[in-house]
Amino acid sequence: MKVSVLQENLAHGLSVVSRAVSQRSTLPVLANVLVATDEGRLRLSATNLELGITCWIGAKIEEEGSTTVPARTYTDLISTLPNDKVEMALNVRTQTLNVRCGSSNTDIKCIDAQEFPPMPVPDLAEGVQLNISDLKEMIQQVVFAASNDEARPVLTGVLLIAQGNQITMQAADGFRLSVRKAELSSPVARPIKAIIPARALGELARITSDGDQVVTMVLPPGRGQVIFHTKDVELVSQLIEGVYPDLEQVIPHTMQTRTVLSTAAFLKACKQAEIFAREGSHIARVNITPGGDMQPGSVEISGQSEETGFNQTMIDANVEGQTILIAFNVRFLREALDVIKTPNVVLETNIDTTPGVLRPVGEDNFLHVIMPMHLGS
Repeated sequence: MKVSVLQENLAHGLSVVSRAVSQRSTLPVLANVLVATDEGRLRLSATNLELGITCWIGAKIEEEGSTTVPARTYTDLISTLPNDKVEMALNVRTQTLNVRCGSSNTDIKCIDAQEFPPMPVPDLAEGVQLNISDLKEMIQQVVFAASNDEARPVLTGVLLIAQGNQITMQAADGFRLSVRKAELSSPVARPIKAIIPARALGELARITSDGDQVVTMVLPPGRGQVIFHTKDVELVSQLIEGVYPDLEQVIPHTMQTRTVLSTAAFLKACKQAEIFAREGSHIARVNITPGGDMQPGSVEISGQSEETGFNQTMIDANVEGQTILIAFNVRFLREALDVIKTPNVVLETNIDTTPGVLRPVGEDNFLHVIMPMHLGS
């Protein structure tokens, strides 16, 4: 293998794939990045056997070939090189990669590419096409609600359902539920139901570029995998096996109080309350009062800690229904408000022991259910 590539392109490619490198493995090759020529481009791949990421970058190829390079050594080296042309040549017999750039000349000991686990090749004709910017927004609005508790593996994933021309993602951790729906540009050939690790979707949102590019999602039959493919990046992830709980019954279908308020003002108030609530049990008290005599209603958000003090913010709101004092985990509230893009948000409540529902005003494709906390005395 003999190739030359721009340092900034190589550094970018390594930053994309490096998060899939195995940190702890009995297989030394999993700590390496596969570097291979591929139809006039350079292909970089890394995998930990659960998650695999491939990135293609432009390169001038003089001789075809492949090897696997220790990821940390390679990434650290490339990041220190000048913004110039990097020339790489592989000695196949010794599996040594010579890397030259500017005044730098380095030999890196590699492992034969034959030892690297094969990456699946998706049949793109079988895939579902999604707009990248829409997909990234969907991911952003659900992954934060997935559980980190490995004792319930299915809840560490995001349930993806595609049927007809509608796709839905939902995630829950037992205390909150995020549901996001979207329209597909063309209907799926057959219904899809899969639990995708939240971490894999988070990585997908990180590595795909913004814009109107298309990502193709493929679920090869019988493989227990999902593959997301764009022209420059591909991510493959194992699916989570198991039955995702039916959470439809968690979503309240009635409400006694409907409160419309500024998303930005609500978010800011939650951030201030969190400064004090985080020292205690993360409780934010939300006191909703309807208006009267042409006066607007109000929402009072407060956080308190015996050690640090007390914070309270009042926000004008349009309140329909009854007065209610309800408590929520303030971090959960903040994280949900962080992903709502509309200027105003609706908070629907019943009584202080039943869940609240957040919805963006003017959009019906997203909802977030959040369980209340015990108010105490």
